[in-house]
Amino acid sequence: MKTSDPVVITCALTGGMTVPTQSKAIPLTVSDIVRQGVEAVAAGASVLHVHVRDEATGRPVADQELFHKVFIALSAETDAVLQPTTGGGRGMTVAERGSVLQFSPEMATLNAGSMNFGIYPVAARDLPFEEWEREYLEGTKDYIFKNTFSDITYLAELMKRNGTIPEIEIYDVGQIFNIRRLIDEGAIVPPFNLQFVLGVLGGNQAEPDQLIHMLRTSERTLRDIDFSWSAAGVGYRGEFGVAAMALALGGNIRVGLEDNLRVRKDKEAFSNAELVTKAAAMADYFDRRPATPAEARVLLHLKGADKIDI
Repeated sequence: MKTSDPVVITCALTGGMTVPTQSKAIPLTVSDIVRQGVEAVAAGASVLHVHVRDEATGRPVADQELFHKVFIALSAETDAVLQPTTGGGRGMTVAERGSVLQFSPEMATLNAGSMNFGIYPVAARDLPFEEWEREYLEGTKDYIFKNTFSDITYLAELMKRNGTIPEIEIYDVGQIFNIRRLIDEGAIVPPFNLQFVLGVLGGNQAEPDQLIHMLRTSERTLRDIDFSWSAAGVGYRGEFGVAAMALALGGNIRVGLEDNLRVRKDKEAFSNAELVTKAAAMADYFDRRPATPAEARVLLHLKGADKIDI
């Protein structure tokens, strides 16, 4: 890391696992997602990670019309990199999750392995959950986030076909070896960004030694690969603790209401921009500054917004 190295800040705007009753700040409609995305870019984000939700209920969905509307509006109002999910939400098929790649985005997430993904403890909180919300949360006690070798290969092939760079989501150290195997088989082709996701119940936890272990394991296992990397922590302690570690180690970072609903331990965030603002201020303490979208495209080897099919 050099002094004043730019840091790519990704903002995960709404996610596919939280439910609306957890926070009024979570954007649910197309207009809210777009507005908060524009604000996040103004605050320092250069990549916007996109899920969509049913506009009436706030339930996570894989509705391609909603994705299309979000992409068009964000492309008109920002120059940010638009990074849709292929992780989706509970109950979505791999085909549904991958259908967003029809828009040939510059970048999309690619999850590196199957895992338990539990948010069921949230259902025990004293909140006025809707019936579907409580079922959605409690259902994750018996939920496997399915990403078999076949699933990963299928999604990776769609990305190659559409000129989309993968951001490979690594939730536990064993998934790094999954990626090595898929590279050797030709299913995944560099360049790509590795994102270490820490703090999910069912995956590796948001502890400093775990991030360093995952990074060093990646450097050894993928020593012949020129990859970029970023880190995302779940929950308040996870989000900003992991961000500080990644900034110190020279990586990129992700924040946003998908992963964390608090800007301070005792204060709920009122927007994604508030979380990005804090992340950008943290970067300054490490003599780093938020990358512009143009810089992010160079650092991440992206094809350019003019090549998206929307």
